[in-house]
Amino acid sequence: MQRVRFFAALLAVVITLGTLGAPARAITLLRDPDIEHGLRQLAAPVLRAAGLSAERVDILVIDAPSLNAFVVDANSIFLHSGLILRMDNAAMLQSVIAHEAAHIANGHLMRRPINLRNARTAAALGTALAGIAGAAAGSGEFAAGAAAGIQGAAMRSFFSHTRAEENAADTSGMRFMHAAGIDLSGAVQVMDLFRGQESLSVTRQDAYARTHPLSRDRFRRVRALAEAQAGKAAPNPTADYWFARAKGKLSAFQRAPKWTLARAGETGFEEIRLMREAVAHHRRSDLGRALPAIDGAIAARPDDPYLHELRGQILMESRQIKPAVAAYGRAAALAPDNALILGAYGRALLADGQVEKAAQILESARARDGRDIRLLRDLAQAEAQMGNRGMASVLTAERYAMAGRLKDASIHARRASDLLPRGSPGWQRAQDILVAAEAAEKRRK
Repeated sequence: MQRVRFFAALLAVVITLGTLGAPARAITLLRDPDIEHGLRQLAAPVLRAAGLSAERVDILVIDAPSLNAFVVDANSIFLHSGLILRMDNAAMLQSVIAHEAAHIANGHLMRRPINLRNARTAAALGTALAGIAGAAAGSGEFAAGAAAGIQGAAMRSFFSHTRAEENAADTSGMRFMHAAGIDLSGAVQVMDLFRGQESLSVTRQDAYARTHPLSRDRFRRVRALAEAQAGKAAPNPTADYWFARAKGKLSAFQRAPKWTLARAGETGFEEIRLMREAVAHHRRSDLGRALPAIDGAIAARPDDPYLHELRGQILMESRQIKPAVAAYGRAAALAPDNALILGAYGRALLADGQVEKAAQILESARARDGRDIRLLRDLAQAEAQMGNRGMASVLTAERYAMAGRLKDASIHARRASDLLPRGSPGWQRAQDILVAAEAAEKRRK
């Protein structure tokens, strides 16, 4: 399944890991504006209760069937797609987010042996994803941070929480949920998914159990905290909607079209049913059915930028370039600050031959979120077509750095340094990559 093809704004980050007795693994970070918006809506009340910025903390999805979640810095929470698909309601997913937010709020990351700093940068994101892949592998010998010169034991320690930290995160996370008016039984339901994991060997445990210590005492504590809640939280239709929409779109892309079509209406929301049907028909290359379905969803929510973005994706991947430009343009007008939508719009403009306008839109997207490998590739292509070889080299270097390929990144960074004016912003970005590559090489020796 080529998710780069299916997701309009997908970031595919491939990290090759040297593990003993295990094949090379890959990490794919799924970037979809609709799904991320839904997750942000679910996370916002929890993050506010934790004293964190709902605007600064990103909720990102890793394409992995296992049940797991991670924090890598104070600005990023990663959820495995398998975990999202296993959640039965909004409160369950919000409890996972609350627990990870508690690790941030309680300062647990500050006591790690490695400071990944900020995963918003290209090289740091590549390093973080390498670590996530290694931690998820569950191998005691993995060299997860090899690309960045980080020893496997140190990276494993970074992603593994102590029992004391887990107990503190449980308590804080449930306090955040209570303050946000979220039903604490969601946390109990999540813990029930992991019952019995503590008695299994490491190789048989879920990824979550390998990095978040489980115990019978922990299960009892979470249940006791939930039972102590004064009254049941009131229903939250908004949370229910965005949970159904995020999970519904994710499952439509990850499950077989036949499976999706048989369950498209299970959420009870008509536009979500139509959206899921549109995705299923599109994946069957049935444009004649996909377009009426997404148009029906848009008719129900005409000012929803994410539905227009999906319409653009369907058209773009069906090689209907000019209609796709129009659809993406409408989405961008409705959500002018959404980097993923702007990136998709710029990609369509580039395909339509509108290179200068594409470059402007793509650069605007990069300034808002520079972690999209596909965006960096498109912007490099636009710069090259306009004759800006130095900037094209910088962007290519950043793309390689994000994938953890610092040797290749340094080659293009040096090329950019030779082509760009010394001290210019592009030249400085190239220097940053060279410094990261040199530091990684020193740590390896």
